[in-house]
Amino acid sequence: MMKFVFKVCFSACLLISIKTNAEIDILITSGVDNARPVAVIPFTFKGIGQPNQDVAAVVGADLRRSGRFSPMARHLLVQQVDKYSDVNLALWREKGIEAVVVGSVEALADGRFRVGYELVDIFKKQQEMRNGQLVTVDRNLLDSYSAVVSADDLRFHAHRIADRVYEKLTGERGAFATRIAYISVDRNLPKPYALMIADSDGYAPQTLYSSSQPIMSPAWSADAQKMAYVSFENGRSEIYVQDIYKANSRKRVAAFEGINSAPAFSPDGRRMALTLSRGGNPEIYVLDLVSFRFSQITNSVNSIETEASWSPDGQSLLYTSDRGGRPQIYKQNLASNRAMRVTWEGSYNASASLTPDGKTMVLINRTNGIFHVAVQDMEANSLRTLTETELDESPSLAPNGSMVIYATVYQGRQVLSVVSTDGRFKARLPAKQGEVKAPVWSPYLN
Repeated sequence: MMKFVFKVCFSACLLISIKTNAEIDILITSGVDNARPVAVIPFTFKGIGQPNQDVAAVVGADLRRSGRFSPMARHLLVQQVDKYSDVNLALWREKGIEAVVVGSVEALADGRFRVGYELVDIFKKQQEMRNGQLVTVDRNLLDSYSAVVSADDLRFHAHRIADRVYEKLTGERGAFATRIAYISVDRNLPKPYALMIADSDGYAPQTLYSSSQPIMSPAWSADAQKMAYVSFENGRSEIYVQDIYKANSRKRVAAFEGINSAPAFSPDGRRMALTLSRGGNPEIYVLDLVSFRFSQITNSVNSIETEASWSPDGQSLLYTSDRGGRPQIYKQNLASNRAMRVTWEGSYNASASLTPDGKTMVLINRTNGIFHVAVQDMEANSLRTLTETELDESPSLAPNGSMVIYATVYQGRQVLSVVSTDGRFKARLPAKQGEVKAPVWSPYLN
């Protein structure tokens, strides 16, 4: 019990250092052999100077780290073209390539760039029978798109192109044009603890808030405009909400005696689930962010209720409770107030969240003393381990439910890792310097 209390309430004290100007590398460890072969041809540049980003390289890297695709190496590309009409389908078919991405970047007089791309399905049939006659039908062009963007937005726009490619080829919305948040510590700085925000590939990290005391449990708002987190700056845990894009917009929302922990915004953005011990025992509460009224959800005796997350429809909460003697996941309907235990395998289950369709639960499972990221089918109640790493914690789903980012230990260092929810693709995201933890994936960005 004491170990569980320590993990829930004071894990921020275990944060380890990372340089705040470090980027996160991505080291793919498995899953590429099963990926679909595609080609992303370098985009042609038109105009004076050069753009500060290689759009095609960003698109290719995004597709590769999805685990679904294996972009062809540039030195093996059989063509260097920038429009669909010049793509030689036969050449790419010989190489077994399923789809080709082509495009161009044009520098405009006002300093912005016009970016255009086309997605070509190499194996789409070009001829079919109509009224007894064989006719040519142009169905190889799956997508065509162009936009004018600033130089600063060029890389992020490349992520949006990757999202379009991913969706056209899988039928599932992409999640590359999103962001991640995580906690870092550099003890050489006057304020060593920092809440960082970066692009989903770890690029362009920025400090949202830094402190001389621990920070923990970052959480995105539903519109990705705000972050909630726990700060120990006043000598105890307190929950703050901060607008990401507005200066001086930080607001304390919970500072009761005892524990103020584990904030989680509701899908509609109007409420926040959190853990408070204002009544003596750690319980789940819901805070109305308009009226700022607290509603107590759980009412246990001599047990800990924490780590609440919302169902996609906002009608229920998942949370971790040790009311049965060991930490397990419970689901509670907010209208009926009825709770039911939903995990039964392993001696410890915690940190649960649901995929967008509500059919799969991602969680941390301990079996035989080892903590792994796992998934559980909510209908069959069957649990499957996804990872081979150890001491896994803080799993966070991508908004499309395809990937999980989490913290783990590799060669004695705290690193971030990602794993696909089918378990086939795995990658590590170590910092170039130091260590990171407590990752959380953003919702889709407007």
